Amino acid sequence: VQLQASGGGLVQAGDSLKLSCAASGLTFRTYHMGWFRQAPGMERDFVGTSIRSGSGGATYYAESVKGRFTISRDNAKNTVYLQMNNLGPEDTAVYYCAASSVALSGTTEARNYKHWGQGTLVTVSS
Repeated sequence: VQLQASGGGLVQAGDSLKLSCAASGLTFRTYHMGWFRQAPGMERDFVGTSIRSGSGGATYYAESVKGRFTISRDNAKNTVYLQMNNLGPEDTAVYYCAASSVALSGTTEARNYKHWGQGTLVTVSS
């Protein structure tokens, strides 16, 4: 299984950025696809997740990004996206995509994601 995250970069506060995560080696549509981020010296935090269609297909977000970030997925392309709007310096982190097949209640916890991408760095300057 491989998850390849891309799209990170250096942006200014208020800008937008869209991350992509291309998956291979798994039946993409059967997995919840999550995004996490890790700032320097901090723990890896939940950003949001796209629930597999077989479990309802909803999306869930951390309170800190709700209304600014949007997750979408294209099962035909085995790709999940993270659209980030109105970015602020507090969003600076390495962003990781991950795949999980656990029950819905566990999809906000990193420990329940079996497969991880390598991360892409997002830096937001003030």
